[in-house]
Amino acid sequence: MTAASPAAAVEAVFRIESARIIAGVTRIVRDVGIAEELAQDALVAALEQWPESGVPDRPGAWLMATARNRAIDLVRRKETYARKLAEVGRSLADVPPPEPAEPDAIDDDLLRLIFTACHPVLSTEARIALTLRLLGGLTTEEIARAFLAPEPTVAQRIVRAKRTLGRAGILFEVPSGPERAARLGSVLEGIYLIFNEGYAATAGDDWLRPALCEDALRLARVLAGLMEREPEVHGLAALLELQASRTVARTGPDGAPVLLADQDRARWDRLLIRRGVAALERAVAATEEGAGLGPYTVQAAIAACHARAVTYQDTDWAVIAALYDRLAAIAPSPVVELNRAVAVSMARGPAAGLALVDALTGEPALRDYHLLPSVRGDLLARSGRTDEARAEFLRAAGLTRNERERAMLLDRAEHPARDGR
Repeated sequence: MTAASPAAAVEAVFRIESARIIAGVTRIVRDVGIAEELAQDALVAALEQWPESGVPDRPGAWLMATARNRAIDLVRRKETYARKLAEVGRSLADVPPPEPAEPDAIDDDLLRLIFTACHPVLSTEARIALTLRLLGGLTTEEIARAFLAPEPTVAQRIVRAKRTLGRAGILFEVPSGPERAARLGSVLEGIYLIFNEGYAATAGDDWLRPALCEDALRLARVLAGLMEREPEVHGLAALLELQASRTVARTGPDGAPVLLADQDRARWDRLLIRRGVAALERAVAATEEGAGLGPYTVQAAIAACHARAVTYQDTDWAVIAALYDRLAAIAPSPVVELNRAVAVSMARGPAAGLALVDALTGEPALRDYHLLPSVRGDLLARSGRTDEARAEFLRAAGLTRNERERAMLLDRAEHPARDGR
């Protein structure tokens, strides 16, 4: 094994396991900022030791044990050791916690972590940034791209958020009652963004990060069982089930992306589709009479339209375009408008979609967003304007940080007339 191999293994394992490590350590030290530092310490220890000793059989467990041991040492060094030991002694002994007193409480460290990161003492932007950092394992650069925000701004949000939580002494718990409801919106958004990062990674060599998708889907399912009367909880669960159903068909044997038009729908997971449709029905049923559907439920309805189409040509783009109109009205954003433009182009022709995309070219939030020139390139190619399309695909390839996506876009630039839908 070369010296570089253990380092690559450390990075890969830490990216997958970091959320669980931070959550497990937070249970001990009761501070997400300190927990993240201890997790990073474990990473450094692995980088130092694995090149000499080799990658352990269970690398995730090694990192967790190292971080937990350092957390225990830290607690023991505190002057208030006796009080801390009484408070967290059961965790130190690795004994399961007592049965929760609340009838709707739940023992899940990842869920505790996301509710802690989404505490109302933080601004909405800080909650989401911290959630992506702690649970998604995203770098500051990746979070900035997800936010369409400057990297220094996001870095400051994360630092301030951890300090705020530490100063406020926020409990590491899943709250109940009104407090749980107050944090729900940020929690749902955090889970949604974590899934998206797994579904189409913003950076790196892989198009997919399945572990993130699985974590997000599990958290959404847990919340759906915990909050049965919240329609948007079911809406998010439906959306993730339906999106996850396509996962295995989204990459080829070599790991290259396979776009929706080219996917083998026989490989779509029918069980996940059934689960998603059932969750969508629960979301609609839970919506109060006279109230409009929420944004996750509308997106789930869009995903259901794709799932119901036997072939790509059977897709009811007119319904999808109408659903995007509704989504743009209740949750307006430049990214929603870009997706709406794609749906409109499929329902009414590329010229109609191109007009909508061209209206977004001056949008500051989309200035460095690679999907804007990618979509524009596709619409130009479908309109027969191949030279302009080639330039847009090259621009998109220069903006993306994902190597698989860059290769796909460069291929589209070389063959712009080929339908990439």
